[in-house]
Amino acid sequence: MSSLDAITLSVIQAGLAQVCDEMDLTFSRAAFSPVIAEANDRSDGIYSAEDGSLIAQGIGGLPVFVGVMQYSTRTIIEMIADGRCQPPEPGDIYIVNDPYLGGTHLMDVRFAMPVWRGEKIFCWLSNTGHWPDIGGSVPGGFSASATAVEQEGLRLPPVKLFKRGKLDPEIHAIIASNIRIADQRIGDIKAQAAALMVGEERLCQLLDRYGDATISEAIAELRRRAADQMRARIAEIPDGVYRSKAYVDSDGVVDEPLTIALAVEKAGETLSFDFSGSSAPCTGPMNSVLATTLSSVYLAMRHVFPDVPISAGAFEPLVVKRPEGTFLDAHYPRPVSGCAAEVSQRIAEAVFAALVQAIPDRVTAAPAGSSGNFALGGFDPARGRGFVLYQLSGGGYGGNADHDGLSNGCSTIGISKSPPIEVMEQAYPILYRHYALREGSGGAGKHRGGFGLSYEIELLRGEARASFVMDHGRFGPQGALGGEDGAVNTVTVWRGGEAHVPKHLSKEQDIPMQPGDRVAVGTPGGGGYGDPRERDPALVRRDVAMGYYTPDEAAEKFGYNG
Repeated sequence: MSSLDAITLSVIQAGLAQVCDEMDLTFSRAAFSPVIAEANDRSDGIYSAEDGSLIAQGIGGLPVFVGVMQYSTRTIIEMIADGRCQPPEPGDIYIVNDPYLGGTHLMDVRFAMPVWRGEKIFCWLSNTGHWPDIGGSVPGGFSASATAVEQEGLRLPPVKLFKRGKLDPEIHAIIASNIRIADQRIGDIKAQAAALMVGEERLCQLLDRYGDATISEAIAELRRRAADQMRARIAEIPDGVYRSKAYVDSDGVVDEPLTIALAVEKAGETLSFDFSGSSAPCTGPMNSVLATTLSSVYLAMRHVFPDVPISAGAFEPLVVKRPEGTFLDAHYPRPVSGCAAEVSQRIAEAVFAALVQAIPDRVTAAPAGSSGNFALGGFDPARGRGFVLYQLSGGGYGGNADHDGLSNGCSTIGISKSPPIEVMEQAYPILYRHYALREGSGGAGKHRGGFGLSYEIELLRGEARASFVMDHGRFGPQGALGGEDGAVNTVTVWRGGEAHVPKHLSKEQDIPMQPGDRVAVGTPGGGGYGDPRERDPALVRRDVAMGYYTPDEAAEKFGYNG
C-alpha cells in the first residue's frame, strides 16, 4: 500500500495527465499537416524506463496508440539493451515506424525520448503522428492492392533522428529522399520533437516539486488502483463464454471477406480474448500486427468501462491469446496499411458484439467503424508544387440502452475529426460540392444508430490520383438485440461524367483524376439497438419532421403510421 495521501496522489495523477495534454496541444499547434494540426491524428504519452509500460496519456490522444506506443517503446528499450540500437544520451530522440516492432501502419510515425534525472533515465516520453505520406507506390501510403510492406512506404527501425537535441541531417536526408512533399514534413518533424521537449520540461517541473521517489511511488500506486478498478468492473460481468464475429469487406486484392472470430471468456476478475478462429493472413493490406490487435482490445474495453483510469494497470486483467496463424498477427513482409484505421475497428466491433450479450446496459451496437481513409495526390499548377491530401471521416455510433447513437462521430479508435472543409480547400486544389449528414443511414432500433456523413469532392485543377482504404462497404455495422445494421459505406468516383464504383466497394488505388472529376463518399451509420417496433412514436415523429426519414421509410423501418 502507498503512503501517499489521497489528495497528493490525485494531484500527481492530474499532473501527469497535464504533461501529456500539453504535449498533444504543442504537437497540433505546431504541425504543418492538416491531418495533425486540425484532425488531431496524434497522441502523446509517458512510459516506464524499465519496460515501456504506459504511465499516462492525454485525454486528447488517439486510444489506439495507447497500447501501440508502449510496445514500440518497449522494443526500443530491448534493442538498446542487446546492442541492436545505439544507447541514448540526453537530448536524443528516436524515430520508428516499423509495424512489426510494436507499431501500426507506416504512416503512423513514433518518436521516443528518454527523460534523464542525473545519470539515470526516469521514464520515456513518446508520441505518434500520422504523416500524410511516407513514400510507397501511391500518394498517402494507403495502397489498396499492396502485397508487401515495401509497396506501402519507407520502413524505419529505431534510429536517432535527434542527437543531443540536434536534428541529424543524414537521417533526415534519407527520410526526405523517400517521401513525397518532403519540404512540408520538416514542419511536422519539428512539431513532434517540440512536443516531447515541452513534455520533458513540464515533467521535470513536477519531479522537482514532489521529488523523484514520490512520483515513482504515485505511478506504482496509480497502476495498482487501475488494475483493481478494472478487475472490479470485470467482476460485474456474468461468468461465461461470449462469442461473436465481425467481417472485413476484403483485403483489397482477393475479393472475399475476412472473418474476425472472437470468444471472450469471463472467469472471476479476468477477461480472456481468443481470436484463433479468425481468417488466415491475407494477401492485401488488411493484416494487423500484434501490437495493434492488442491495443484494439484495450481501446474497446476503454469504451465499455471509461471510468477506469488509463495506465498499464488497466490492461493487466485482460488476457489476449496471441492469434498466431491469423491475419491479426501479421509478420514481415505482410502489408498492413489498413490495420490501424480499419481492422482495429473490426476487432473492437467484435468485442462489443460479444460483450453486449453479457452486459447489454453498458455496451452499444456497432459504430461506423471506418476512418474513411481517402488520399489524393497530384500536382497543383497554380502553386507550382505537388500535394498529398489525406481525408478521414466520421460516421454514426451505435444505439444503446439509453439513447440513439451519435451522428458523425469520430472513429472508434480515436478522437480524430475531419479537418474543416475551409482549411482543406485552402490547402489543396479541391472544392467540396456537398458535405452533410447521411440521413437515414443509422440502423433502425428501439434506439436507432447515429447517421454517417455524405460528402463530395471535386478536383479543380491539375492532375491527381485517388486511393481508398475503407471498410464496411459490404457489411454494415452490426445491430444489437434485434436492432438493424447500419448503412454500408459507399464510394463513387465520377470521371468524365461517368460513375465508377470500386470493385472492392471500399478499396481501390491509383484512380486517375482530371479537373472536374469528383469523389462521392457516404460513410456508415451506426447499428440499431433493440426492436425497431418498440421505438417511441414521438421519437419517430421527430425524425420524420427533421427529414431524417420519409413517412414511408418510417413506416417500413419502425411501423410508424403518423
